Amino acid sequence: MQDIHRPAASAPEEPEAANLRPRGSNQTGMRQFNERVVLQAIRLHGSLPKADLARLTTLSTQTVALIIARLADDGLVMKLEPLRGKIGQPSVPIALRPDGAFSIGVKIGRRSLDVLLLDFTNAVRMRYSRTYAFPEPDLVFQAIAEQVGAMRASLAPALRSRILGIGVAAPLSLGSWQELMGVAQDQGGRWQQLDVARRIEADTGLPVMFAKDTAAACVAELVAGRGRSVKSFLYLFVDTFIGGGLVIDSNLYAGLHGNAGAVGSLPVGVAAAGAGAPAQLLSTASLLGLERRYEAAGLDPAAAYDERACQAPWAEHSTQWVGQAARAIAMAIASASCVLDPEGVIVDGSCSRTLLDQLMAAIAGAIELYDWEGVQRPQVQAGTIGSDARALGGALLPLYANFAPDRELFLKLEA
Repeated sequence: MQDIHRPAASAPEEPEAANLRPRGSNQTGMRQFNERVVLQAIRLHGSLPKADLARLTTLSTQTVALIIARLADDGLVMKLEPLRGKIGQPSVPIALRPDGAFSIGVKIGRRSLDVLLLDFTNAVRMRYSRTYAFPEPDLVFQAIAEQVGAMRASLAPALRSRILGIGVAAPLSLGSWQELMGVAQDQGGRWQQLDVARRIEADTGLPVMFAKDTAAACVAELVAGRGRSVKSFLYLFVDTFIGGGLVIDSNLYAGLHGNAGAVGSLPVGVAAAGAGAPAQLLSTASLLGLERRYEAAGLDPAAAYDERACQAPWAEHSTQWVGQAARAIAMAIASASCVLDPEGVIVDGSCSRTLLDQLMAAIAGAIELYDWEGVQRPQVQAGTIGSDARALGGALLPLYANFAPDRELFLKLEA
């Protein structure tokens, strides 16, 4: 197993999000809701004077002033330098206080573990990554407990109580597809007997929320990426296994069994009697397939997840995989578009951005080969979060559960 400590990356740039604009109420008995509405308005639009906050939330200026005073007393917001140069009194922007609250995001993947410490402005304060051939439960839980302890210790004593909890993102069936992964039955079966969230709660003493890994990645894109300006989209995340999510009217749609947007199981062929079931998308468009190509050539398979994938001698094998994966993904997009009619399709992954760019170009070419008569072709864009998406989405769960006006999205994820 390999441990990697990296400096935190800057937070992704946030586009306009009018479709996510929160609305408050001036009725009595709505104090906490209105506080959350104001916090959400600042989170979505950046620092704003009280007058602008009142306009955005449809609350009265007096109500907003009282809310800001309470939030400041709680250490959740702060006043910035006054804006001068305009007629009248200078306005004072109100911003989220970075130290107002913290959460920890954990991604347990088939090839790696990520743990992030997120502050109240969604900035990553500390990051830990560990790679492995297969996630051994005892080693994974030990690493999580150690890193949560280290992240607590990195904060001043007065701030440690502001850690709201841990959000865990992991596949629903971490021990599944054992044959495809080359994992022994008893090795993969250990995960089926574990309650991941309760184990981490017991190890850390913090409350834990759980989400399917690709759903968490989709939440990260929805909250902090392109989803801020795209109302409905199909999300695809290219990882060891490709997966995805579905956003409708700015809300993650989970489906009856939590598998809405589970593109990895989409067939990429037509079934025929006596020919066996057609291959699934995950067997042709997952990074596991790229790993297998490298292994057959005697190359390090871990290069599928870093910049080496686009360098010699890995590059020629990557090019072959990109062509195959792009054709399968284009078929999935065409099929999904006929059923869902999404505004857009967002593709991200745990590979390097260079390889993702090559894949996006190949998808664009493959989509052109389909007949789009009778259906609107969606705009296909690269995601903005990258390999942090699942852990970041996990870290957002406690923050939004405690401070967003509407917890419905995350209650669905927990279910």
